[in-house]
Amino acid sequence: MESGIGPRERTGAFWAGPLPEALRAVGAAERGRTDAEAAQLLREHGPNQVEVGRRRGWRLLLAQFTSPIILILVAATVLSMAVGDLTDGAIILAIIVASGGLGFWQERAAGRAVDALQARVRVCAEVIRDGRELSVPVPEVVVGDLAVLRPGDVVPADCRLLDAQRLQVDQSALTGEAFPVEKGPGETPAEADLAGRTNALWMGTHVVSGSGRAVVMRTGRHTSFARVAAQVAARPAATGFQRGLTRFGLLLVRIMVVLLAAIFAANLLLGRPIIDSLLFSLALAVGLTPQMLPAIVAVSLSAGARMMAAERVIVKRLEAIEDFGAMTVLLTDKTGTLTTGTVTLTDSLDVSGRPDDEVGRLARLNAGLQRGFHNPMDSAIMAGQPAADERARIAEVPYDFTRKRLSLLVQDGGTRTLITKGALSAVLEVCATARTGRGVVPLDEVRDAVERRFADLSAQGHRVLGVAVRALPDATTATTADETRMTLVGLLTFQDPPKPDAAQAIGRLARMGISVRLITGDNRHAASHVAGEVGLMGEPMLGVDIAACSDADLAARVADTAVFAEVDPTQKERVLAALRARGAVVGFVGDGINDSPALHAADVGISVDTAVDVAKQAAAIVLLEKSLDVVADGVRLGRRTFTNTLKYIRVNTSASFGNVVSMSVATLLLPFLPLLPRQVLLLNFLSDIPYTTISTDQADPEQLQHPRTVDVRAIRRFMLVYGTISIAFDLAALALLRWWWRAPTDVFRAAWFIQFTVTEIIVLMVLRTNRTFLRSRPSATLLGTGALLAAVTVALPYSPLARPLGLASPPGRMLATLAVLAAGYVVVNELTKRRVPPDHLGATVPARRRASR
Repeated sequence: MESGIGPRERTGAFWAGPLPEALRAVGAAERGRTDAEAAQLLREHGPNQVEVGRRRGWRLLLAQFTSPIILILVAATVLSMAVGDLTDGAIILAIIVASGGLGFWQERAAGRAVDALQARVRVCAEVIRDGRELSVPVPEVVVGDLAVLRPGDVVPADCRLLDAQRLQVDQSALTGEAFPVEKGPGETPAEADLAGRTNALWMGTHVVSGSGRAVVMRTGRHTSFARVAAQVAARPAATGFQRGLTRFGLLLVRIMVVLLAAIFAANLLLGRPIIDSLLFSLALAVGLTPQMLPAIVAVSLSAGARMMAAERVIVKRLEAIEDFGAMTVLLTDKTGTLTTGTVTLTDSLDVSGRPDDEVGRLARLNAGLQRGFHNPMDSAIMAGQPAADERARIAEVPYDFTRKRLSLLVQDGGTRTLITKGALSAVLEVCATARTGRGVVPLDEVRDAVERRFADLSAQGHRVLGVAVRALPDATTATTADETRMTLVGLLTFQDPPKPDAAQAIGRLARMGISVRLITGDNRHAASHVAGEVGLMGEPMLGVDIAACSDADLAARVADTAVFAEVDPTQKERVLAALRARGAVVGFVGDGINDSPALHAADVGISVDTAVDVAKQAAAIVLLEKSLDVVADGVRLGRRTFTNTLKYIRVNTSASFGNVVSMSVATLLLPFLPLLPRQVLLLNFLSDIPYTTISTDQADPEQLQHPRTVDVRAIRRFMLVYGTISIAFDLAALALLRWWWRAPTDVFRAAWFIQFTVTEIIVLMVLRTNRTFLRSRPSATLLGTGALLAAVTVALPYSPLARPLGLASPPGRMLATLAVLAAGYVVVNELTKRRVPPDHLGATVPARRRASR
């Protein structure tokens, strides 16, 4: 392989032309890459992964300074320096750089922590290297690798097929095709569109059924998936939390524009220098803008992700944490969540319901010789049994979710026999006869009795499969067309009992405001049995009922339905969409191949570490233990993360609003600027530091009890009420300093600077909770950081930095007066909390987001 030449340049339209040419283009060998070759290629071309929307390194650093307000402020500062004010300009720029550096450091540390957590949930690919098949993480797949593909596998890169056995691939993520497409080796025209390249496989797709081998032609950023992902990243779908922050941001912009224009105009009318007036106005605008919000959100979410990992919940997409806490409905399958997940074969029965060893033997041939998706049913059939004789295997018709059956053509004794196993209804569809104690009879003679037996067994909690056979003495291969005129030979029954604590976990989630609904492809009888055992009552809604409903009718019917049975993947998506149409925030738990569409569509897609790769890839959250209690633990931590983030938004916004209005009024009352631009920016920088530790804070139990969303009206009310209190005490301090103490300009600015910074730190400690300060104490880290910053702020006017900053040391008695004023500020805030709680818990789930429960 030529070093320095990218995969795209070497491979071109790799789906066109003879296969040997494509293999030569990437240096693929029959025995696959060697480990040494793979390591070298990985070093040369980087990992096989596509990262979009994630800023790293210098991009993350530059992003700290791309706010329009910051850019205007920098430009005005440079202009100020150009006309001679070098010291003032240098100090302002230093504060801007320090503030951006703090945000960069926080976001980078958060990103690294999340990367370490996500490495615990790896999606792997099977490749052939040095002639042997091994599993490697998808990012370590390189060009020229030979990939082995089976149902449930993700396609690790852009590939060309070498061979395939009834291979069907879901490539809806790239092409939008509603159904899986069949793939096979061969040639396609170079000008064929993506959907028409039937000999190629694409990164971001997954195998639904069948198997195959393919050579990797393009990896990472050179894949078609990378181009599509980049387009999607340019217009990503916002989460509920992000939409709330957007509404909040628009509120601040409207306030900021009005205040900025008014303050600038007032200073010009008072005859103050235009540059100073502009810098002062821009500094106030920066103060009103929560520019640390991205860093605070990143730190809070990464801290939440670490706490959730300790509770066996791995977060793959950080933004999902907030919607996890806001979840109001949880759709879940039953295996492993409501049941123990340990499937056991309880009986092999003939058509009359009597134990029959021959049915068990035929089932073992089918389960033991199949090479498709290994599922719990086949594992249960083969448990404790010797491996099937590979020489008996002739051909396979793999399982798919449309046919719902699996067929193996085997050499059974002296006869070639097609053995079919699957959902009983699907097996009965292809049967014409049945084997009974009195011989082979037409199926219609026993069909009613078989279906009654099926209903009885299902109602007792059994999962029931049918087994059928057909002699094909001259066959050398098998197709779905051979699944006809078969003979039903018996039934297989399985048990997966409900978890002893499932009902308790459902009750716990209900007390947290989350309605649990069961959604399964299993039959109505088995679903109703399990649902009843765990406390989910009511008549199940079936897949055929869902198919018959319009979207509007379905939205009405899902409100009071706790069990959905006999549903296919498309119907799962429709149920999910109907619940969302009613205002629910929907979580979906799934671990199968057919769950990936719903996992993508849910507000919170939840899978498990033992799930098939495509389910883990589609999920936003992966459980290390499949349990509703683990989900409840994760929801609690998600709500704690949300609560702490909201503390920053509320308190910072109200304090900044109060500060800006106070300085605006002071501008009109004083013959000088109340604070210099550098002092305003320093105030903003120092007061933000304690917020970087807000993620360590505890939340009160009542703050975690119900789903939460960003309520802009509640934030606005908080800002007006508590901002007004802040304004009153700021102006009281101004009056005392100006007309009682008659403080000189530099002393006045120093004292007012101290008063602003210290009271903002104090109010964070007080207004972070609806309870009194002593009944809900902040975390030691938050309290310690706040106390340290308060001490630094008080010490600044007495330090060597005082002169460059334009500060002078206030006398001790003046500071004592401010301390008394601060104590009064705490008392007034505590009294106001009784009438206007800081955290408005009474409307935690707005009506438009509330799902019927």
